[in-house]
Amino acid sequence: MSSKIVLLVAGLIFFSNVSAQEKPASDAQELADKLSNPVASLISVPFQSNVDYGIGDLNGSKFTLNFQPVIPIKLSPKLNLITRYIIPIVDQHDISGAGNSEFGLSDATISAFFSPVGGKGGFIWGAGPAFLVPIGTDDLLSTRKWGIGPTLLVLKQAKGLTYGFLTNQIWSFAGDDDRSDLNQLFLQPFLSKSWKSGASVSVNSEITCNWEQSYTLAYLNPVVSGVTKLGKQTVSIAVGPRVPLGGPDEHLAAFGFRGVITLVFPQ
Repeated sequence: MSSKIVLLVAGLIFFSNVSAQEKPASDAQELADKLSNPVASLISVPFQSNVDYGIGDLNGSKFTLNFQPVIPIKLSPKLNLITRYIIPIVDQHDISGAGNSEFGLSDATISAFFSPVGGKGGFIWGAGPAFLVPIGTDDLLSTRKWGIGPTLLVLKQAKGLTYGFLTNQIWSFAGDDDRSDLNQLFLQPFLSKSWKSGASVSVNSEITCNWEQSYTLAYLNPVVSGVTKLGKQTVSIAVGPRVPLGGPDEHLAAFGFRGVITLVFPQ
């Protein structure tokens, strides 16, 4: 897992060098603001890396790469459908047992937000269904359950400032009868401040309430990010710590890091 830290540090150094060499476009702040809006009419492909240490009694470690494409579909001049996909690739050690390791896909979450085009007074919202798809390649990385439920996003945005929350509630409806049912709430409040250069500072909290197993898991994720270009490709690069707020010892890490590279395709 030490190699994961090296990659994150290298990414931070690379980000600093690129930012110094590449002058941001004049609309960098506008693009940074759109990236802070989960239902913006913007195609983006984030690769989010999370490294967590000190999990459980065995001080296990976990690396998760979330492939998270966002694809907007224009349904009418007044309505967009924003589709969001989260496909995790997990590499974990000493979590299921001493010396044990698991690697592979974890279950995917697919969300579809119906969102009005524009927003009065900077108020933006989106709502629709969320689906859990059991694509996990290892029994310990998958619920083996199909799930469905509602998802909702509400935010307020002005130039340089975005704040709001995203939430979903998923219940299992099919799958392996030998596995526990799923009844889970996810809540993510967020706040972001951007500048003309395309740099921004943001913070969100990821809170998971597992009603079936009666526990809550929460992290705070502050990051610094910047919009720049790698050749002709517009990208956003973000880094920051993952701060544990609370949860059962077998699920909560002692500390962690996050790094995100987002490919951006302005429309």
